[in-house]
Amino acid sequence: MAEFTMPSLGADMDEGTLSQWLVHPGDQVARGDVVAVVETAKSAIEVECFESGTVDTLLVDEGTTVPVGTPLARIGTTVERTPPADRPPSTPLVRRLAEDRHVDLAAVHGSGPGGRITRADVEHAEPEPAQASEHDGTVGPAESTRTATRRQPGADPVRRQRSGSRPEKKTAPTTRPPRPVRTDDPAGERQAPQRVRSSPLARRLSTELGVDLAEVTGTGRGGTVRAEDVRSAAGAEGVSRPAVPKAARAATARLMSRSKREIPHFYLSTTVDMAAALEWMRARNRELPLSARLVPAALMLKAVALAARSVPELNGHWVDDGFVPADEVRLGFAVSLRGGGLAAPSLARADTLSVAEVMAALKDLTARARGGRLRASETADPSLTVTNLGDQGVEAVFGVVYPPQVALVGLGRIVERPVAVNGLLGVRPVVTATLSADHRAADGTTGARLLTTLDKLLQRPEEL
Repeated sequence: MAEFTMPSLGADMDEGTLSQWLVHPGDQVARGDVVAVVETAKSAIEVECFESGTVDTLLVDEGTTVPVGTPLARIGTTVERTPPADRPPSTPLVRRLAEDRHVDLAAVHGSGPGGRITRADVEHAEPEPAQASEHDGTVGPAESTRTATRRQPGADPVRRQRSGSRPEKKTAPTTRPPRPVRTDDPAGERQAPQRVRSSPLARRLSTELGVDLAEVTGTGRGGTVRAEDVRSAAGAEGVSRPAVPKAARAATARLMSRSKREIPHFYLSTTVDMAAALEWMRARNRELPLSARLVPAALMLKAVALAARSVPELNGHWVDDGFVPADEVRLGFAVSLRGGGLAAPSLARADTLSVAEVMAALKDLTARARGGRLRASETADPSLTVTNLGDQGVEAVFGVVYPPQVALVGLGRIVERPVAVNGLLGVRPVVTATLSADHRAADGTTGARLLTTLDKLLQRPEEL
């Protein structure tokens, strides 16, 4: 019997809040399936399991905050995963999405490998007509079947809690107070309040800004309340919005204080001529559809990944008073969140990706980071991080190393400057690339090699 535990989603994480279970006892899961949503001080993360088998027991209720390493569930390992005959192949995340949207998976055609049903399939599917009665307080046939199936004698409290439409979902009273019963109900009284369809980030913002989700009109698919809806409602109600959530700022403060206290930083910078890279990018973009066109950040990220592979002394972590080189280039990049604060998703094996693949991953991870939909595997400690403030008009940035990493590359805005080339003065597009590094793991010569390699790579963009 394997245990699914609260994961560590970053060097600054000591505890997390189990926001939402996406599985029930008895569900079959495979390694890599998203089974829960965990909220950290910075964002909500979709967490995958690392075992294949059947969910035996859910040990922690939704809304509970527990330390890293605490067992959350028990999974009975199996040799083979065989879905029930009446259940099309799908992941727990897709099944929960279908349940929330009242979509019958048996009627959905899967577009994934082997006929697997994907998130997009569910989002484009029509809801079950029988579920239209939910809004007037009645329960449709499919919901009644689920309720009868799950409500078994002797079931554990967590499982009983998930029966039916889950009107009694437990939440932490300090973070999600129960919605008050309206006194103007024409019936004089209400049954337990219905669950408001909303994103994890929207729920978190509603708590921070004091906004009642029941009073917010959702603009997402199927009326889902999004973070922007909550912010708009807060502005309409005159609620003061903090510049950065206190928990996120406190987590950043702890980690950055630790970094400057423990890590002896040194800093280097160089100016990179981007003329060749931009010319190559424009030529490529003329051949690509609008949705797939490249931006300079994709080229620079790929070049940083290749430079990190060439200089392994800066690609790794400082652990137990010694440098441990990473097995791969796991490139993190800083993303500013709309609600304030930062997230640092990572690109696994970034040095092996094409520029087009880096571009696609950059767009996907940035959107999901800002929407609170990152997965645990995408927030694991990068081996090196890049911060790019060029879109903010900054020409140079000297960052703080994110422990336990030993280096951070900063990229600024591409600007036109007079440059002498082969004895002739001309105007060229250039970018300032900087390196912040841990002097315990490397010295200036090693750092200079990384920046020089980065420069050379960007002069030969066709080889990226």
